[in-house]
Amino acid sequence: MNKKQLAGKVANKMDLTKAEAEKIIDAALEEITAALIRGDKVRLVGFGNFVVRSRKGRVGRNPQTGEKIEIGASKAPAFVPGINLKKSVKGKQ
Repeated sequence: MNKKQLAGKVANKMDLTKAEAEKIIDAALEEITAALIRGDKVRLVGFGNFVVRSRKGRVGRNPQTGEKIEIGASKAPAFVPGINLKKSVKGKQ
């Protein structure tokens, strides 16, 4: 499912136009992104958590030459599913 399809489903459920639903989805995603940039955790109870994980720097190898290269420390967004989402996907709820 892509964003337009999601907007269509939300529009049908909430009696909105697709454009209105897409604006709501865009606003929610922008706020989640802004929170992660600030280093905040976004908790959606029953669904899951969006978090930023820090990765340590390390030494890697170029697979073509075998040469060692430095891989710098970085941050990456991650999603941790909630228990209700896990159960739903497994078909236990």
